Amino acid sequence: MSVVVVIGASPNPARMSYKVTGALYAAGYEVLAIGIHQGDIDGVPITLEPIIPDEKIDLVTLYINPTLQPAYYDYILALKPSRVIFNPGTENTELMDLCKANNIEPLEACTMVMLCLGQL
Repeated sequence: MSVVVVIGASPNPARMSYKVTGALYAAGYEVLAIGIHQGDIDGVPITLEPIIPDEKIDLVTLYINPTLQPAYYDYILALKPSRVIFNPGTENTELMDLCKANNIEPLEACTMVMLCLGQL
């Protein structure tokens, strides 16, 4: 199964990033959750520091405000994912343009909807 990086993962069960992380894991994806608060989402630990895993990253899904995203630009580009999903409220033309310039497909979409429709 593919490796998915969730940026903006939250240990709060009311947050969409929590729900998506758990749903991705339950669907068999290998999930790396990056957040600002330590915790665990259905067995997936939330790391506070971005790390670059040995595995090829297929997808990065964003759950952070565009004003916070510049701190992650280099990290996202270093992961060399196939796609970056900009979930509602995370749209950022600057990062989308950087993705395109680095042969990464930017998608304005909802990860949960794509997962439910089998489009991931």
